[in-house]
Amino acid sequence: MNTYKELIVWQKSFDLSLQVYRATSTFPKDELYGLTSQIRRSAVSIPSNIAEGYSRRRKAEFLQFLHVAYGSAAELETQLLLSKELNYLNLEDFSRINSLLNEVLKMLGSLIVKVKT
Repeated sequence: MNTYKELIVWQKSFDLSLQVYRATSTFPKDELYGLTSQIRRSAVSIPSNIAEGYSRRRKAEFLQFLHVAYGSAAELETQLLLSKELNYLNLEDFSRINSLLNEVLKMLGSLIVKVKT
């Protein structure tokens, strides 16, 4: 692979970020600098760290950035649950985004194992 954009996990996490941005556009305005900002930063952090780590071209650094991406995905999972419980996210949006997030988490976990070996 020549670029991080060819990684399926990057593509899916990029799509996840887009979906999060669209879904959070309906959050209450008083959450703009709170949960809305935090959930968007967590989502964007996933593909960003995959891209940065891949671009470093060193296995150890790539692995470190994959772990950061995984942590951001776990953070996002918590924020999505909170958003659902606060009724900021409807069940349909939550289910769609959470399903994609779970896929990304599994892919990141598998990639971490593969890069380690």
